[in-house]
Amino acid sequence: MLCWGNASFGQLGLGGIDEEIVLEPRKSDFFINKKVRDVGCGLRHTVFVLDDGTVYTCGCNDLGQLGHEKSRKKPEQVVALDAQNIVAVSCGEAHTLALNDKGQVYAWGLDSDGQLGLLGSEECIRVPRQHTSAFVPSSGRIYSFGLGGNGQLGTGSTSNRKSPFTVKGNWYPYNGQCLPDTDSEEYFCVKRIFSGGDQSFSHYSNPQNCGPPDDFRCPDPTKQIWTVNEVLIQKWLSYPSGRFPVEIANEIDGTFSSSGCLNGSFLAVSNDDHYRTGTRFSGVDMNAARLLFHKLIQPDHPQISQQVAASLEKNLIPKLTSSLPDVEALRFYLTLPECPLMSDSNNFTTIAIPFGTALVNLEKAPLKVLENWWSVLEPPLFLKIVELFKEVVVHLLKLYKIGIPPSERRIFNSFLHTALKVLEILHRVNEKTGQIIQYDKFYIHEVQELIDIRNDYINWVQQQAYGMDVNHGLTELADIPVTICTYPFVFDAQAKTTLLQTDAVLQMQMAIDQAHRQNVSSLFLPVIESVNPCLILVVRRENIVGDAMEVLRKTKNIDYKKPLKVIFVGEDAVDAGGVRKEFFLLIMRELLDPKYGMFRYYEDSRLIWFSDKTFEDSDLFHLIGVICGLAIYNFTIVDLHFPLALYKKLLKKKPSLDDLKELMPDVGRSMQQLLDYPEDDIEETFCLNFTITVENFGATEVKELVLNGADTAVNKQNRQEFVDAYVDYIFNKSVASLFDAFHAGFHKVCGGKVLLLFQPNELQAMVIGNTNYDWKELEKNTEYKGEYWAEHPTIKIFWEVFHELPLEKKKQFLLFLTGSDRIPILGMKSLKLVIQSTGGGEEYLPVSHTCFNLLDLPKYTDKETLRSKLIQAIDHNEGFSLI
Repeated sequence: MLCWGNASFGQLGLGGIDEEIVLEPRKSDFFINKKVRDVGCGLRHTVFVLDDGTVYTCGCNDLGQLGHEKSRKKPEQVVALDAQNIVAVSCGEAHTLALNDKGQVYAWGLDSDGQLGLLGSEECIRVPRQHTSAFVPSSGRIYSFGLGGNGQLGTGSTSNRKSPFTVKGNWYPYNGQCLPDTDSEEYFCVKRIFSGGDQSFSHYSNPQNCGPPDDFRCPDPTKQIWTVNEVLIQKWLSYPSGRFPVEIANEIDGTFSSSGCLNGSFLAVSNDDHYRTGTRFSGVDMNAARLLFHKLIQPDHPQISQQVAASLEKNLIPKLTSSLPDVEALRFYLTLPECPLMSDSNNFTTIAIPFGTALVNLEKAPLKVLENWWSVLEPPLFLKIVELFKEVVVHLLKLYKIGIPPSERRIFNSFLHTALKVLEILHRVNEKTGQIIQYDKFYIHEVQELIDIRNDYINWVQQQAYGMDVNHGLTELADIPVTICTYPFVFDAQAKTTLLQTDAVLQMQMAIDQAHRQNVSSLFLPVIESVNPCLILVVRRENIVGDAMEVLRKTKNIDYKKPLKVIFVGEDAVDAGGVRKEFFLLIMRELLDPKYGMFRYYEDSRLIWFSDKTFEDSDLFHLIGVICGLAIYNFTIVDLHFPLALYKKLLKKKPSLDDLKELMPDVGRSMQQLLDYPEDDIEETFCLNFTITVENFGATEVKELVLNGADTAVNKQNRQEFVDAYVDYIFNKSVASLFDAFHAGFHKVCGGKVLLLFQPNELQAMVIGNTNYDWKELEKNTEYKGEYWAEHPTIKIFWEVFHELPLEKKKQFLLFLTGSDRIPILGMKSLKLVIQSTGGGEEYLPVSHTCFNLLDLPKYTDKETLRSKLIQAIDHNEGFSLI
């Protein structure tokens, strides 16, 4: 859009320019990437109607002619007309009229002579002031005459003209003439002109994109879908390979030269939805847009793909700015990821990453609008954008693993930060909207293979210590080495476990170093006591709970961070891991036994939950929390039969009806039936009020779920509140003090940022392991020592016997060998079983060294003997007297 004339009140919409009068046509940045349908010019104000029916005004507002509270030097949307589908406007000196697509007229501004109520026609009347502009398509020129004192004639002077005079500019006609061979001047192909008040505007196109003026008209209103010009697509696709004339290339460049062209001529927008474009609704038919992109980008026409890619790279994406002129221009960010060229790894650095850079650099307001649009996308469409930038990250990490020359590391950092920042924005949208897609769709499973997670975590910790902030712009981030830990949502459960273990090792080392420093100081300063660099637990098997509590009650918080060593009184084993495993197994079995009344056992689900009627001291619940924390901190699986709700609460997430279904299946199903009941007679059918009946040592007791719950009947309107209150009582209110003690003990040992990265089910799998047994994988990963190798006769019959064992015996074998019958979260591959030969005869039993997952296996020659000895060994698996 070009404009000229009086700018003293901001009516040209050019912002805070110094000139009060613009004597020659000038570009208006506000109209980049948008289509203007109509313009109205008053004495000191201007009104614009965009193609989506929204209205913008600028200039003086002393008489309310803008529809805002204050004057504006840049166009601003008239919010009162939002969604009114305005198609035309007209202005007087200080009043404004607008016509919508239903023939309704809106008027505002000065009404001194009743001018706001005189328009009854469905035609929009032009109200010029004292000059006239005329456009001649055959020559491409604009002529003007009349009053020129404020430069409104565009002739380069303020003189009046009584006869038409050419407006200054390099005008280009529609007759197909060749563009003058010059790079020094810019030529304009005018589409429409608008005049009034003391200002003038013209809508223009680049000469390469010229078409007859009607091309800029709205589509046929009888059509339900706006599509890219089908004739143009057919023209592009009709040229066989090898024949790609320059004029076709120019048409492609024209269509893909700006987001405005792409939005206006390539997007698929329904005629009704088109007018609804706003901060909450994009007005885009994404399926039609995708089909059109795929129709255009075809393997049989590589020249077209190349030309579109080149035009996106050189023309369109470089023109994107951080502050877009209006919401309609943002639609480009929705549709371009549907283009197949974006997913081509050859275009990652030329199209996808620059596109991501433009997206990340958006100012807060337009980015918020784009996030709103993403939040209502269909999951497959949202996932497509996520997958695109995940692929970009993997592509860049593979390049990094191969090796990045020092001269290119800065640009590499910028590229990787860009892709991860886009994923960070998408992840934020996903979390705010209650997960459009599952959280694990953001996981990049290749991360563990492509980077050293331990080094990445250490570098991240150092960056945090030195105050390196990743909330800078992309330019500043290019100087900061990329740490994937900054974007933890891409880590899967295995990667998070590695992170947690790395964090624990660092804390252990720090605790050990501090102990060593204290011990050195004690040599010179007798007042300082020497300390053990490990947390030592000396316990008796027959009093394991009492002995553990005695030690842990006296333990300082800092000592919990030391490596744990366990000693069973009267046993010779040195704890290199195996003794610790058995300690956790035995103490948790004792603490969680329902006979003590600390936990209630649910027969249907075979799970336990805190008992609200226990007589035990809260210190015991604190101890259980400490034990669980110590197990995780020392990389040991513990056997906890708690529902997922426990891990939700540890991670500050609310339990739900699904958790009630897991713990109490019958009650959970009943609650779901209540919610699903279709009729209105809920009170008569279910006869419920806001109470719960609980057992209290053989007697029943009624508890109110809300104030006056006994007098509040459950009906169709409040049934969800009843279910929520029931769930809250079971998992929160009734056990608050007990869980608080457990929570405090757990987080005393195993709190921190890394733990909060886990999802509840991932934390559960890390604490108790899982049952994803893959016995063939166990055999495949087994190592052999001494005389044994994979094809040794004893090893062959060992695996024959093992695979013939029932599941329970196989799990017993895992318990016998590793101290747990469950699989670590890292999978069966992380169980490095080692089998070594022994010098004893066939009368000896197999012996396990649980510290090292090591099995001493005598050289049995008979399959039945091996079976008998193996079962005998695993049936007596407690204690270390055999080692």
